[in-house]
Order: sequence, then C-alpha cells, then structure tokens
Amino acid sequence: MPFECRHCWHVWQEDYVVRHFENDHGNTGEIWLRRGLPAAPPSAGVSCPQCGCQDVTMFPDGYLSRHPELIPPAEPPAPDATPLLTPVRKPLY
Repeated sequence: MPFECRHCWHVWQEDYVVRHFENDHGNTGEIWLRRGLPAAPPSAGVSCPQCGCQDVTMFPDGYLSRHPELIPPAEPPAPDATPLLTPVRKPLY
C-alpha cells in the first residue's frame, strides 16, 4: 500500500497480507501481517519512517506504478556545479 506523509511529503510503500478466518461459531475476522508479523491495519496509526509524523494518507493499490514521479530516487541527485549569480550589483567604489 502506498503512503504519503503530510508533514515531510515522504512517499513510501508497505506490503501487507490480510488473512481472513472463520471460527467454529461462524464469526469472521481478519489478521493483518506486515513483514510476516501481526500489525494494525494501515488505516490505524501509520507513522512516517522519515519524520515519525502520524499525519499520513494512503493511496489505492497500484497508485505508485501509475505515478512513478512520486517515488523518491534511491540516491540523492548530484549537486549542480553551476555557480550561482547574485542579482545585487557590486558597489562602484
């Protein structure tokens, strides 16, 4: 499931497995797993792995594959070697 932090705008994806079950009395339920361990459903308190903020929004499954520009690069971009020019004129004296 793709997520986006509304504080630092970090975008990431976490994979969940949902197991549905039924007990002997006919009651149904589900267990959410993340990395093979029980986890809360994604709608319940996901925290941003970058800044820790809990103001996170979810996207529908497959959203990032249709919007690859949202996936941050693995490596930061190389710095631009172009010198910066100032718009302030140098004093005449």
